[in-house]
Amino acid sequence: MIRARGLVQTFHTGKGKKKREVRAVDGVDLDVAEGEVVGFLGPNGAGKTTTLRMLTTLLRPSAGTATVNGYDVVADSVMVRRSIGYVSQAGGTFSQAQAGDEVVDHGMLYGMSRKDAISRGHELFAQLQLDGLWERMPKNMSGGQKRRLDIVMGLIHDPTLVFLDEPTTGLDPQARANLWDHIAKLRTERGATVFLTTHYLDEADALSDRIIIIDNGTIVAADTASNLKAQVSGDLVSLQVADDTHVAVASSKLGAIATDLDADGRLVRGRVRGAGREIPGLLRALDADGVVLDSIEIVKPTLDDVFLTLTGRSLRDAEAEQSGGDSAAESLELAKEGA
Repeated sequence: MIRARGLVQTFHTGKGKKKREVRAVDGVDLDVAEGEVVGFLGPNGAGKTTTLRMLTTLLRPSAGTATVNGYDVVADSVMVRRSIGYVSQAGGTFSQAQAGDEVVDHGMLYGMSRKDAISRGHELFAQLQLDGLWERMPKNMSGGQKRRLDIVMGLIHDPTLVFLDEPTTGLDPQARANLWDHIAKLRTERGATVFLTTHYLDEADALSDRIIIIDNGTIVAADTASNLKAQVSGDLVSLQVADDTHVAVASSKLGAIATDLDADGRLVRGRVRGAGREIPGLLRALDADGVVLDSIEIVKPTLDDVFLTLTGRSLRDAEAEQSGGDSAAESLELAKEGA
């Protein structure tokens, strides 16, 4: 459904001697099979939205090639647009129009009859908890309601390939869980392929058959969540020692089976492969030496641990570094679009 090779997107910032080229996307290769739900994961400014906008024909690649639904994104851009659904990060509703009219007009632009667009629109309003808002203007909706309306517009024509760019941003936990369920049903009930960009680790983990991780404009990993987590050097085992005098012994015993050993006060931590098999022996050894524990905790690797292993920093750290949102290149891109 999606095939990209060597995708590059460059922007220029500054003027005169301060002018410089920024590669927002730097040689991306990716493949998405029919019926897959693929999570495109990375911090803000990593190149997620820029890549997605090239795949949806909203931004012409500086270099490289891509086909979507078998159509070239440059040579056959119209056919690409006709064959996909797209929910942008910024949203696409007109604040002065009634929500139902927006949805019906959007469906008719895709060739639906008014009757079918109205029927499908009401169906989606019910599914996405927008009942009673058909005649309300988006300017009078909450942020979560407007986000769900954006999603209705992207799904109104029942596309077989759906691009969702940060779809749950601004949603409360209940609405987010509801949308997760709807995304899952797009594949299970309608056979749709879903390409989902997100920086929420739990979202990528819960929804995706496969995860592609991008950082600084390049793909750093692509695999199932379980396979990616298996690359991390074991489960995180944390021992809270009851007595300061036993910290050294606990560190020695845990260090015999762990890597990345770390001690902070009476808390001793390390990564242990197959912790379920190793912990009983560790507890026996600690008990034999009279070490008393206040607590023991075993945490399976997360996608944030994967990102840390691959890049040397956690995804949360990467988010903090780019807390301003889009990278300079993506900000320039959005400004050009607004102009």
